[in-house]
Amino acid sequence: MKITKTNFKDLLIIQPNVFGDDRGYFFEAFNEAQFRVQTGLNITFVQDNESMSSKGVLRGLHFQTPPKTQAKLVRVSKGSVLDVVVDLRVTQPTFGQHYKILLSAENKTQLFVPEGFAHGFVVLEENSIFSYKCTNYYSKDHDRSMLWNDPALGIDWEVDNPVISQKDSEAKGFEHFKDIFF
Repeated sequence: MKITKTNFKDLLIIQPNVFGDDRGYFFEAFNEAQFRVQTGLNITFVQDNESMSSKGVLRGLHFQTPPKTQAKLVRVSKGSVLDVVVDLRVTQPTFGQHYKILLSAENKTQLFVPEGFAHGFVVLEENSIFSYKCTNYYSKDHDRSMLWNDPALGIDWEVDNPVISQKDSEAKGFEHFKDIFF
């Protein structure tokens, strides 16, 4: 696998080695030993999640607060999404900034999102399947949603009138979450 660093500490783009022929293709979606060696990160994933969404659905921006924070390894196995993260780590120079990347079944790109980020995505193709590994279990008491279209974040989601949940439409803005992470 090829790992590319972003300008955000520990936010990594991962390209698996894909082996294809006239029958199709094969790739390792995750290999713990290789991940640890190549990233230097000693983490353990404890939960795998998957969602299927229609074109135009926007999910996020979601995160869990301490002590139930989660790092995530995200990918798309069908369709495509514009994946967006916001750095909530007050000790980092990228605090309050966002990062966007196209994840698709075609490009097989994955994104490792460290603890301390809000995460969301907007679906670009009908019936897209989004999968992710988490380093901590879901905790309803620590689950938060940040307002996806908060002007303070300046995120261009590249879609008009996304379909969002009631939870996400009632989310609080960035200002509300400015001091919850390290």
